[in-house]
Amino acid sequence: ILKTLNSWFWWENIWMPINCTWADFVDRDGLVFPKPHQLYATIPYAFVLLVIRFFSERYVAIPLAKALGIKNVRRVKPQPNPVLESYFRECSRHPSQSDIKGLAKKCNCTVHVVEKWFRRRRNLEIPTVLQKFKEAFWRFSFYLTSSIVGFIFLYDKPWFYDIWQTWVGYPFQTLLPSQYWYYMAEIGFYWSLIFTLGIDIKRKADFTAHVVHHLAAIGLMSGSWCGNYVRLGTLVIFVHDTADFWLEAAKMFNYARWEKTCNMLFIIFSIAFFITRLILLPFWILRATLYQPTYYSTTPVIAYFLFNGMLLTLQGLHLYWGYLIFKILKRFVFLK
Repeated sequence: ILKTLNSWFWWENIWMPINCTWADFVDRDGLVFPKPHQLYATIPYAFVLLVIRFFSERYVAIPLAKALGIKNVRRVKPQPNPVLESYFRECSRHPSQSDIKGLAKKCNCTVHVVEKWFRRRRNLEIPTVLQKFKEAFWRFSFYLTSSIVGFIFLYDKPWFYDIWQTWVGYPFQTLLPSQYWYYMAEIGFYWSLIFTLGIDIKRKADFTAHVVHHLAAIGLMSGSWCGNYVRLGTLVIFVHDTADFWLEAAKMFNYARWEKTCNMLFIIFSIAFFITRLILLPFWILRATLYQPTYYSTTPVIAYFLFNGMLLTLQGLHLYWGYLIFKILKRFVFLK
């Protein structure tokens, strides 16, 4: 069964233009092509990024937070109690008064002790401002670095200015070293975010949307790597990262209670978001993926529908987040 699935997955009609085979993607005559097995390297790269994150949060983010006036609040841990812990995890974090009395009898203690235990236990679940700041700092650092490096990698490439150039010579476009490292870093970063979903701060409003986004991003980048849609892929990555570091910077100053700076950064982020996600992505990049391939092939491959489906999924998430941002801006303008 696995052999059959593997042969179906790598069926050339899924990935390649007509009359092309995997044999055509063997390095030759100075041409270097992306190879699917190289994607395995993104997992160890993700762990390297986690190590970098640990040291940057500990030795840069924490001192910076202290300099901005953010204090490390130490919460009092409740006394270990298996009965109350079991109830907290399996039943309710907010027990009723009758349940509290029953638990007090079961534990042979007073109602006041049980109430205090649950209050302290709930407080442990609430992330501190310092925790939020550290996460925002890590994302800010990565997105800012990725945006700067991405611009350095792309500014002298013809397809950065003329989107038609992404298809010139396809599929026999050589892989550049800069494209390799750009992809590996980005896919590794999103793997690292998935690995830390269990310990990172969960935001109920868009937790599911974030999980879908991370998985769609990994699937889209990995698939575009296998099909050698790397030129378009780097443009998609760059368009996404250039707005995100403004948001993380706004969060950092929000946690530090620098209200005016936070508001200004959020306005800049909103402008960048609407330009990159709601104008450039649909009218520049999606135009290149949906419309321009028909000029190069009258028979679209299956990957055409897969990649555009994932890009449209991302665009749907952008519309959802754009709606949330618009609501915040509306409150900001009309309600101060």
